This record gives sequence, C-alpha cells and structure tokens, in this order.
Amino acid sequence: MHLLIPAAGMGRRMGSDRNKLLLTLLDKPLLAWTLEAAEAATGIDWIGIMGQPVDFPDFQEILAQLNLTKPVELIQGGETRQQSVYNGLQALPTDAERVLIHDGARCLATPELFERCGMALQTCSGLIAAVPVKDTIKVVDQNGLILETPDRQQLWAAQTPQGFEVKLLEECHDQGRQQGWEVTDDAALFEKCGLSVHIVMGEETNLKVTTPVDLSVAEFILRSKIKNQE
Repeated sequence: MHLLIPAAGMGRRMGSDRNKLLLTLLDKPLLAWTLEAAEAATGIDWIGIMGQPVDFPDFQEILAQLNLTKPVELIQGGETRQQSVYNGLQALPTDAERVLIHDGARCLATPELFERCGMALQTCSGLIAAVPVKDTIKVVDQNGLILETPDRQQLWAAQTPQGFEVKLLEECHDQGRQQGWEVTDDAALFEKCGLSVHIVMGEETNLKVTTPVDLSVAEFILRSKIKNQE
C-alpha cells in the first residue's frame, strides 16, 4: 500500500509563520508522529510527503532522526491540498494500484487505523475514515438564521486516511482540473464524478491539529495514552 501525506500548508490558523507540521508535540514534530504511525502500520510500504521545497531540509532532518525502514519520497506540493495530492499522484511508483491519503496534521492516527483502511480498500474503490457526529448540527443562512436541523444519525465527520484506486482518483483529479472544481478532500472529487465512497470507522482521538487549542488537546491525549501504557 502506498501512502501520500499532504504537508505543504502553513500554520496561519495556528498563529505560526512556518509549516505547522514542524511545530512540536511532546518535543517531537507533528510530522514525526504521523510518520511513526505509518512506519508501524503493516501493509504500508512506501510514503510520499508533499511539501514546499523550503521545508524539505527540515523534513529530511526529521527523517534522519526517525531512521524509517520504509522508502520516503519528498514531493513538491501545490498552493492547495487538492493540487498537492495531484502532484503526489504523479509521483507514485508506476506499480501503485491503491493509495491512502492522510493529512499530516492528523498526527494522532494509530497504526491500526491505517491498517483498517488499507484492508477495507482491498474490497472497494474509495473510502474515508469517519466518526458519527455527536452534536446537533444546524444549517444556517448568511444572516445567521437556522434553515434546518438535519438528522444527525446520517451525519459523519470526515477524517483521514482516505483511500482510493489510483487510476480512478487520477481520472477524478483530471476531470476536476478540467471543470475547475475546488474541493477540500479527495472523497468530494469521487462524489462529483458519481463514484461511491465507503465509510471506515475512524478514531475519536484522530483530530486535525489546526489551532493552538487543538495542539493542547493533542498533548493531553498523548500524555493519557503514555500514562495508560506505563
């Protein structure tokens, strides 16, 4: 299984002037936590990281410290996540048939989640990790007035990894570029192309570190895990 990690963004909502994946969590860069989980996941045998060249020296330093056994390729990312994934698809080895895509900022994903998604991808062409929504959701108009309250039993919060057949995802990205579609994840491209996307149960702790509060929550979760393992 091949894994692509979009890691080309900046930490503007984090209040940082550098790539947020270089920020530390328990004295280790966020990206390092993600890579360690991928390294421990059976079934993943190749990793591609899409980033900006200015960050490559820092990425290489992280890789040197981790001393991973799996090959890792640094790939120039784009201005958006969608463009970065497109670049990543072009850099996949020619024998790649299925690919997992995981946001580097979801640094608490476990090896078991990668393995669960990888196994499920053997029997479907597209999937995402997700968890049921707990809160009541309101659809609101531009004036702040509630339009409707959807049934939360049908609502799931999307996470990553997301997994796809490489050929189909490449075709979806090509069509997206031709049509000028702008989406926030690859599942949306699959959906726009009329292809089915399955749900794989995610993890409540698989949060995306976007703000300083997220970083604090992630630290609490990690400290709790470490304490439970002692």
